[in-house]
Amino acid sequence: MVEHVVVVGAGVYGAAVAASLTRRGARVTVVDAGAPAGGTSGATFSWTNSCGKQPRAYHDFSVVSMEAHRRLAAEVPHGDWYHEGGNLEWAADDAGRQELRKKVAGVLDYGYEARWLSRAEVLDLEPDMNPGGLPADEIAYFPREGWIEPTRLIGHLLSGAVSRGAELVRDDAVTDLEVTAGVVRAVRLASGRRLSVDAVVNCAGPQAARIAELAGLALPMRNTLGVLIYTSPVAVSVSRVVHAPHVHLRPDGAGRLLLHTPDVDDAAHVSDTGEISVDQSVVDRVVEAGRALYPGMRSATVESVRVGERPIPGDGLPVLGRVVDLPNFHFAVSHSGATLSVHAGDLVAAEALGEDQSDALAAFRFERL
Repeated sequence: MVEHVVVVGAGVYGAAVAASLTRRGARVTVVDAGAPAGGTSGATFSWTNSCGKQPRAYHDFSVVSMEAHRRLAAEVPHGDWYHEGGNLEWAADDAGRQELRKKVAGVLDYGYEARWLSRAEVLDLEPDMNPGGLPADEIAYFPREGWIEPTRLIGHLLSGAVSRGAELVRDDAVTDLEVTAGVVRAVRLASGRRLSVDAVVNCAGPQAARIAELAGLALPMRNTLGVLIYTSPVAVSVSRVVHAPHVHLRPDGAGRLLLHTPDVDDAAHVSDTGEISVDQSVVDRVVEAGRALYPGMRSATVESVRVGERPIPGDGLPVLGRVVDLPNFHFAVSHSGATLSVHAGDLVAAEALGEDQSDALAAFRFERL
């Protein structure tokens, strides 16, 4: 019988798994090398979507995960971390437009909501947008997409888990796993503490491969850096996720905006000592692109630039659920954690307590790697 589960990581996955485990009556200890939401979950664009995801199993899983966010937000009074304003996207050249047409056709074929808007229709949705920054037509709109505030979601999930008896251990890294006879027996922490376990769930994000290695498992990862630019509060109406050719942006609460592009990711550099820096000229270029699209942003300044490490399994797909050769060791690791975490976390928690979730998790097993 599974009684004590150690969840490694206090980001969106760890919080979701812990909340589900405690709802099911398990005794849970959540351990993190830092603070809750202090890793990738605190530096993410957190766009909830299934826009062009392949293969079909991944798309369908993401759609169900989006619905799990809606249900949770609807169930919780003041559950204001979830924002479903839709996503606008357009391209700047023929190649980009062709790619966008292909994506829209593909998601429509899957039954996903998408439609084409004109410039005038977009300005009805986003009146502060510069009309000159928009094409006359072929602007894709995905109305059921949105974004979450990960820190607020994590706070809600962890507070619920703690109120049901979970222990939260912060600033204490996992240093070893005791494995004998094909079972994890204990988790050792940097503080010297030893936690006897019935099951372990690896929600360590970018550090998931290191935790797996402690269990004798090789988890291939191809993590990347993501650079996010946060503005000062600005009196501009931005109501949804926007993927423009030269800037991606969304609201970030209290009048702030969050800006990103793939180009700015490439401007992050890691020194030999592990220090991360970002080219200021690229940051300035992204901010200027935001100002060109939303002229009211002229008064905005850069409040912070954060660099997060995206956890991406080797084939790009999530790694979820139990390990055949180490059946009390479980994974909850993926890119798109903001989208998947609530639904996937519940399934992984159920399986950690002995419920077979093979129908839902078959496409995402560790063994495929």
